[in-house]
Amino acid sequence: MRINVTRDVFALAQVFTISRGSRTEAKVLTVKLSDDGAAGWGECVPYARYDETLDSVTDQIAGLPDDLTRDSLQGLLPAGAARNAVDCALWDLEAKHAGKRVWDLLGLPVPKPEITAYTLSLDTPEKMQAQAAENAHRPLLKIKLGTADDMARLEAVRRGAPDATIIVDANEGWTAEIYADLAPHLLRLGVAMVEQPLPAGDDDMLAEIARPLPVCADESCHDRTSLPKLKGKYDMVNIKLDKTGGLTEALALKAQAIKEGYDVMVGCMVGSSLAMAPATILAQGVAFTDLDGPLLLAEDRDEPLQFDASGVHAPAANLWG
Repeated sequence: MRINVTRDVFALAQVFTISRGSRTEAKVLTVKLSDDGAAGWGECVPYARYDETLDSVTDQIAGLPDDLTRDSLQGLLPAGAARNAVDCALWDLEAKHAGKRVWDLLGLPVPKPEITAYTLSLDTPEKMQAQAAENAHRPLLKIKLGTADDMARLEAVRRGAPDATIIVDANEGWTAEIYADLAPHLLRLGVAMVEQPLPAGDDDMLAEIARPLPVCADESCHDRTSLPKLKGKYDMVNIKLDKTGGLTEALALKAQAIKEGYDVMVGCMVGSSLAMAPATILAQGVAFTDLDGPLLLAEDRDEPLQFDASGVHAPAANLWG
């Protein structure tokens, strides 16, 4: 098996800002696995929050043996971006050799469209209200917050999109005191869920303060080994392929989380349709789907995912799987 890694850059439609900073482009790694005349594809987004860089993830992939299998991969690389791209490429390659779709290999039905959140990046209240108004036709909006001055932003978004369901992502930006002050207002404004209000590793207070609306673990949940530390603090887990290290572990995490009583959200980093494609399988029937990465781009893969009023659709075979 031949492993090829390339770097691709996709311009964003507009500046995207969260509590940790801003970006104008998505920098991704594309993995191509080739053998016996077939090629499998995967994509990952190295994330600085998890000490990943384009170089470090490329080096991890370059060190893999050429007799790689999905089973062996799980022990060769840790959960993270490198394993994700390779795992998804292995699924794609297996499907092509079998002449089937990945969901057929898994014994699952054809994925149905799932309504996806559309993310409004962190900005001034006036600009966030304008973003909300422009996207008020969307049924589910996700707001990036995470500062001490978020109340005005919340009010502004609700004015801009009075009928949309709103979920909030603080990206570890609040303290327990800020969250406790904001929680009643989140309820008043009809917010359906709050994601990662406190920093991972400093979130024990969530077990001690009231949780009047569902709290979702993002940075605090990577793979199945994360689950024991979430007990009593979170109601939901955000499963992202770049955190779990691919579709294989993501499916196992989903099953285990549901068994333990958690609701599930399926999220993404800001990447292309190739990165989102495997997650459309994972997103079936979950509480919230957040696979809007391609909607934030000014450019995408040659055969991108289809988004319409029904939601995000399963990928065409020429894209992945």
